[in-house]
Amino acid sequence: MTAPTNAAAAGGTSGRPARLDRPRRFDDDAMNDAYWARIDRIVDQAPPLSDEQRAVIRTAFHQPAARTREAA
Repeated sequence: MTAPTNAAAAGGTSGRPARLDRPRRFDDDAMNDAYWARIDRIVDQAPPLSDEQRAVIRTAFHQPAARTREAA
């Protein structure tokens, strides 16, 4: 399952949509924008995940449905 994305385009070259739900790290708008631009640059430089890596991450965060015992 994927998270919904916003329609606004990102300022970077990644082609990913902008994240309007990002937390504010600094009160100063310029510092906050620079912080998130740095994060975007770091993420853009990372190689894409393999299918095996994605599976490991999904498994780590998977929450199985709670099992209930039926009364006998």
